[in-house]
Amino acid sequence: MSNKTFIPKLTDDGSYTFFSDEFEELFHSHSGAKQEAQYKFIEPCKIKEKTTIKDTIKILDICYGLGYNTAVALENVWLINPDIKIELFALENDINVSLEAINSNLLDNFSDCVIDNLNSLANHHKVENNCLKAKLLLGDARQTIKTVINQNFQADAIFLDPFSPPKCPQLWTVEFIQLVSQCLGKDGYLATYSCAASVRTALQLAGLNIGATRSVGRRSPGTIANRNGNNLPLLSQQEKEHLQTRAAIPYRDANLTDTAEKIKQRREKEQSQSDLEASSQWKKRWIIKSS
Repeated sequence: MSNKTFIPKLTDDGSYTFFSDEFEELFHSHSGAKQEAQYKFIEPCKIKEKTTIKDTIKILDICYGLGYNTAVALENVWLINPDIKIELFALENDINVSLEAINSNLLDNFSDCVIDNLNSLANHHKVENNCLKAKLLLGDARQTIKTVINQNFQADAIFLDPFSPPKCPQLWTVEFIQLVSQCLGKDGYLATYSCAASVRTALQLAGLNIGATRSVGRRSPGTIANRNGNNLPLLSQQEKEHLQTRAAIPYRDANLTDTAEKIKQRREKEQSQSDLEASSQWKKRWIIKSS
């Protein structure tokens, strides 16, 4: 077992999260762990709507963490149709996070069925019953994503939920997101809380169309992506122009093995040599426009 300690932090919606000493960030926003899962991931991916038209819902949860995104998804689906089958791949580097969430009773505000399934997933790394077929793949997501690809898994919903790009650039690179996009079904959605221009560029380079989602717990919106471009909220003019600045230069990791520091240094070098507008100029221009 890890010698890390995870101290529960109460969020504004009454749910709890943890603080990561390694990444120096909370796992969720202060506004609410459960609320963030609902509004940043479940609703943009149209999970409820899919439940009414499909026999099976396929979900890829990247950076499973405490399990909130999966828990809220399961609860949403089974409230509408308790008999529907869910197939899930969850990627996580540190199993102690989900184990501690279970042991600290942080998921007790979910139904018994959801708690039982997440308990089994955290402890046994797989679940297979009448309503859920799930695997928790442990290790570096840059490698474990290949297992999902090899299974020809085509997700209805992908939750892309690593720590922020400056803290965990490994999981926001063009190369990793290209692998992730291979797991997205033709009518599926990929959702993330990030609106970073570098992330949005990486999604576009992976062949996806992007839109903005509502802001939850922070002023900035999230991002939703799909293959066909249908039913995506439009980006504002301000957001479009942000994609023309140096901030939009993406993180790169050609061999999917580099350290966070090396990935950041590579991007900083590319930004320093770029002729694109500085993001500080973009920000200043929009402050003037809105004043």
